Amino acid sequence: MNPKTIGSFLKELRKEKGITQEEFAEILNVSGRTVSRWETGSNMPDISLLCEISEFYEVSIPEIISGERKSENMEKEEKEVAEAMSDYAGAEKALLLKRAKVISIIGLVSLLIGLVMETICYDSAIPIYECIKGVCLGLAVGALVTMVLYTTGVLAELKKKRSKQMRILAVICFCLLAASGIAALILSL
Repeated sequence: MNPKTIGSFLKELRKEKGITQEEFAEILNVSGRTVSRWETGSNMPDISLLCEISEFYEVSIPEIISGERKSENMEKEEKEVAEAMSDYAGAEKALLLKRAKVISIIGLVSLLIGLVMETICYDSAIPIYECIKGVCLGLAVGALVTMVLYTTGVLAELKKKRSKQMRILAVICFCLLAASGIAALILSL
């Protein structure tokens, strides 16, 4: 906030209106000397007068304080940036929704298959049947857990951290799951 810049801007606005300092002073019920001090930058307008000044000159208070008009290009650029941000947020939301749908569908289909297999109670002497049933029910539970972590934002936080410890933990979990699957298959034979 530079008083000289503001003063120059106020002087420019007054001249655009085609009035003298004295005429402007009368409109605001201040002295001509006060308006002169504003325009030279030696004093600033009282806060209580900013609304009246902005209405009279048809500019915003932020424009007075910055000492320059916002150009139409600036407003257009701001609008374009806001629209781009909105589009980006919409695209991000659409991507999240798509992922949530895919995970939900996988979980639901897996759950249905696992429940149908459990209900049929086919001869459990066939090891592959029990293995498929277990995988389906496991996928359903995994999808449910993933959706809970996804919708609560925990996965986003983990993704942000991307720490070495998180990668090691993920590898360990994958190895444990793979080992338990292999062990279940071997035991069922």
